[in-house]
Amino acid sequence: MSNRDNENFEPKIVAFLCKWCAYSGADLAGVSRLEYPPNVIPILVPCSGKVDMQFILKAFKEGADGVFIGGCHTPNDCHYISGNYKALKRFTLMRKYLEQLGINSKRIRLEWISATEGVKFAKVMKEFVEEIKKLGPLQTR
Repeated sequence: MSNRDNENFEPKIVAFLCKWCAYSGADLAGVSRLEYPPNVIPILVPCSGKVDMQFILKAFKEGADGVFIGGCHTPNDCHYISGNYKALKRFTLMRKYLEQLGINSKRIRLEWISATEGVKFAKVMKEFVEEIKKLGPLQTR
């Protein structure tokens, strides 16, 4: 696919968002009418630490071009104490695993976003969608 084709490509992004912070940040972005690409399919999860690697693989298998994981404000600030650390560990392993499968590890992103950071959520979504557009569609279908 050429760069010109990538300009018209609209990626599908599955976003696993922690109930306490990242999901609320996304909600704040919406109620604040902040613009970000409509490519994002939000999935509410109790904690970023509950995002199993199988969920990520299934998202890619079902047609996602990118997967986003949003956790509480900082790794130390998880409502479930160690959930963000579990998410970070899985994320690191998942990036290596994706590379072994021949999938660019830039197709997965982890960010810490608080409930009050609607602006950050919108900014990160714009950046991630642009990054995935540059990579083009995932060729697993």
